Amino acid sequence: MSTTAKPDPRLGRERDFHNQWARSIGLDDLLVRESFEAPTAIENRYALSEFGDLKGKKLLDLGCGAGETSVYFALRGAEVYACDLGEEFLELARSLADKFDVKLQLAQVDARSLPYESDCFDFVFGNGILHHVELVPAAKEIRRVLKSGGKAVFVEPLPYNPLINVYRAMAKGVRTEDERPLRFRDLNRMKLLFASFHHREFWLFTLSIFLHFFFVKRWHPSQVRYWKKVIEVGESYKRVFGVLERLDEFFLRWVPFLNFLCWNTVVVVRK
Repeated sequence: MSTTAKPDPRLGRERDFHNQWARSIGLDDLLVRESFEAPTAIENRYALSEFGDLKGKKLLDLGCGAGETSVYFALRGAEVYACDLGEEFLELARSLADKFDVKLQLAQVDARSLPYESDCFDFVFGNGILHHVELVPAAKEIRRVLKSGGKAVFVEPLPYNPLINVYRAMAKGVRTEDERPLRFRDLNRMKLLFASFHHREFWLFTLSIFLHFFFVKRWHPSQVRYWKKVIEVGESYKRVFGVLERLDEFFLRWVPFLNFLCWNTVVVVRK
């Protein structure tokens, strides 16, 4: 197992923020299948395609939050270890697992010092976790706990789109003060630690749905977490989202510079 990391004052702020968020969530509000199967769940579906068959695989859900992705992976047959910094999120994840009658191995962790043996996981997954942590120490721990040939997939925000940066400025009440979207140069630092590495960007023209949330629905970013709401209401946007997604696929393929303007990237590494 890893040695204990030095104390970091940011951890207390992150833990307090996420525990407070967990207290505001009802069990019936948690969307498990929708997190991967909603029309708008494009990054998670891509992550799932990178993993392939999960049956019998040992998977770590790093920064599991309330456990929606952990439970989904368990429903697909994985042996799931779910960890988070916030103990109240872990309690929610435990209740959600009971609701769906699946088993999760839960642990409260610092991503820089994971309480798992080396070379023990086939897969590691994280959605929106790396931009909350000290990247290189966390990446080293991810490499350590992966089996040889094991794969890790992470969904992370990018900092370049001015529209999203306006949104972030307005959404300070639902974001932590220490989180920092990942730059491509950050990803290059991570790349050096793994045998293979690639990333793919998502959400360019599809971001216009956020404009609809703000100007038509009147959902203020400081009161509604758009990245959660877009999954919750995804089915009602299925047709228009499909058109916008095809535009994204075309332009991101043929005009690579536009990848810088995407909201999220999905990072895929192999040990």
